[in-house]
Amino acid sequence: MGLVLLLLLLIILIIPISLLIFLAIIVRPKPTKIPLKNRHVFITGGSSGIGLALAHQAALDGAQVSILARNPTKLQEAKDSIKLSTGRDVAVFSADVRDFDAVDKAIKVAGPIDVLICNQGVFVPQELEQQPLDEIKFMIDVNLMGTFHLVKAALPNMKNNRAQKGPASIAIMSSQAGQVGIYGYTAYSASKFGLKGMAEALQQEVIGDDIHVSLIFPPDTETPGFAEENKRRPQLTSVIAASSGAMKAEEVAKKALKGIQTGSFIVPCNFEGELLSIATAGLSPQRSFLRAFVETFGGLQGFVLVGGSFTRASKFLPVTTMVTKEGFKLGRFQSSTADRPES
Repeated sequence: MGLVLLLLLLIILIIPISLLIFLAIIVRPKPTKIPLKNRHVFITGGSSGIGLALAHQAALDGAQVSILARNPTKLQEAKDSIKLSTGRDVAVFSADVRDFDAVDKAIKVAGPIDVLICNQGVFVPQELEQQPLDEIKFMIDVNLMGTFHLVKAALPNMKNNRAQKGPASIAIMSSQAGQVGIYGYTAYSASKFGLKGMAEALQQEVIGDDIHVSLIFPPDTETPGFAEENKRRPQLTSVIAASSGAMKAEEVAKKALKGIQTGSFIVPCNFEGELLSIATAGLSPQRSFLRAFVETFGGLQGFVLVGGSFTRASKFLPVTTMVTKEGFKLGRFQSSTADRPES
């Protein structure tokens, strides 16, 4: 019986494996290199957290850096910090990404962009039933519509004379909550899931102009806003999130920039992110046939369970739904009753 199953498995695998080998032989994709040195890197949400860490690292790599955020005081502090640590000046722009005209004006003043990093993001955790509609709209407007505004404003000049300038990048900061829904993140996950559909379609539209789209999936990250977010989280959300530790902003920035510079479409930032990327890749573009193979045959939930990885990745599996249901039934968890924060 075991031999029969083994033969059946080999028969099932031989066709797709042969196809991948054939494609690898005839296509042979060239590795993409998107340098930062002496190129214009425009970062939103650049006055703190991951955005500030990205700006520091890009400046260290020799880029001409521009950062955009809402708060002029924080922008000036960020500019001074980057100058002090790297010796390089950065351009700063105060604008709200929800305002297309303000974004368009800032990008026109900044000049043609080689690497656009859409890093802005807001997060207000709460169960959908209890969350006010204006908070839901706020997250969608900043996280999703703000990214549309940025790309639409920057794209015309990014495409001009691209053959002479070399490959460019549009990097979009999503979240692991943009790969899988998590309790208490209903609106936030929706705003981040939308970015994947946008990125996949956008990549098809701009690849002919040698512009590469990267979708970055950071986990919880130690930023100034992280502590405030934790105060608002429903109890169960905190339990789920606690199973994976937070990363430092500098670590996320290094992972993100490495992915951008290699033209990677999906850019995970930690071990859980790698597993999630494999399990949820779907038909996302890949520039590596090896990774495409792994995602094709390792993308089942069972892959996540291999090698004792279940404990670290279980918060993302359907078992979470069961735990949630039983937890409430036994009175172990309570719905969020936190006061609504000022915005």
